[in-house]
Amino acid sequence: MSATAAPSVRPTAPLDLARPHRLHVIGAGGPGMSAVAIALAEMGHRVSGSDIREQPVLDRVRAAGVDVMIGHGEQNVQGCDAVTASPAIPADNLERRAAEASGIPFVRRAGMLASICAQAQALAVAGTHGKTTTTSMLLLILADAGLKPNFVIGGDVTDMGTGAQWTGGDWLVVEADESDGTHLELPLYGTILTNIDVDHLDLYGSFDGIVAAFDRYLAQIDGPRVLCADDEACARLAAEHGAVSYGRSAKATYRISGSEALRGTASFSLGKGDDLLGRITLPLRGEHNMLNAAGAAAMALEIGVPFETVRGALERFGGVARRFDIRGMDGGATFVDDYAHLPAEIAAALAAAKHGGDGWRRVIAVFQPNRFHRVAEMWRDYANAFVDADLVVVTEIYASGTTPIPGVSGKLIVNAVTEAHPRVRVVWLPHRDDLVTFLAREVGDGDVCVSMGCGDVASLPDEVLSARHAGTVSRA
Repeated sequence: MSATAAPSVRPTAPLDLARPHRLHVIGAGGPGMSAVAIALAEMGHRVSGSDIREQPVLDRVRAAGVDVMIGHGEQNVQGCDAVTASPAIPADNLERRAAEASGIPFVRRAGMLASICAQAQALAVAGTHGKTTTTSMLLLILADAGLKPNFVIGGDVTDMGTGAQWTGGDWLVVEADESDGTHLELPLYGTILTNIDVDHLDLYGSFDGIVAAFDRYLAQIDGPRVLCADDEACARLAAEHGAVSYGRSAKATYRISGSEALRGTASFSLGKGDDLLGRITLPLRGEHNMLNAAGAAAMALEIGVPFETVRGALERFGGVARRFDIRGMDGGATFVDDYAHLPAEIAAALAAAKHGGDGWRRVIAVFQPNRFHRVAEMWRDYANAFVDADLVVVTEIYASGTTPIPGVSGKLIVNAVTEAHPRVRVVWLPHRDDLVTFLAREVGDGDVCVSMGCGDVASLPDEVLSARHAGTVSRA
């Protein structure tokens, strides 16, 4: 433990989920809350949920046994033992107020997730980038090893068709989110820490504040701690906490070597110390996914899963929704959707497109920035995020519930990129109709168009493909 770390104190769970409860989930259609609702229902609790609109994920929530209501109402919480919601649900929400008036405890999502974690040996994946993919990889490895893992993940796992499941097994695989400090509240057996980057400065104040929070996080865990040796801050914490490490660094416990990319795959050799464990071929693009796989492999190996099981699971990994998700092809053009929204994530996605062995003629990057305060704090950091793109298109900020700030728009990111790389073609299209029309015309034979962001940009590939199929625009 580092000199600055707090004493190791395992977090406690606010609810004892070993006995049955009547629970209500506000915002059950959100990616985080839908997973919580599914897990709670499959644990055997009587669960209801509500959301303001119907959406496809609610079909899976209902299939798990959750009674879902569209619209909020005081009657939805009557008779509950506890009510939970994501941080996005305001304190003056009708159902939260009704619960408070009736003396029904309100448990934040972090507390409910902590209560779930307390019911199994929980292995978490934390870090600024790569959490969902690495968590999904670890889940698949443990499932192939016959360990019947429970899981609660922030995105749908292609191989499982859902983001959560409670099997009743001894292990739980969970995504530990640092955006609101959830990771510090979870009672965990072990963790993977993928990287530490600048984000959520509204909560942590500075990069040093983020590192200090992860330092406290690691100090709370008594089981295996697996950290990326290629990330400077992670490597430092790994040394201070005596943790296992992975990566390309010569100092890594589990070391990547001999990496290759060919036609959308990535392969590498993995060794431990002087021993070569074997070669792994991923059905994924990108150096970042090799690191994700190495982290998942290292944790699985640390808890006793054989390497051949690890390799077999990773070689058939089906991916995660919105992670280099090829949404369609038309006229020789390929349209990809990706969740990347931070500079390092964007750079990794574009590097995967440029150097993944697919032979695309041009890489066209489309970016929808997210949250006004994030752009205000970080717009300069995007200057070098698009170096592997032949054309960069930036649209307006997706608010995600944040309040507009005078002078803060997506144009700040355009300015950062053009100032750092004046020869790169950068196009500013703040309006969605103009964006769709431009891309439908511009993307040509042999091009790949990678649209990125965590807002409603997810539907952009379908909109562009529809415009092209309608024949209303001339093509490149």
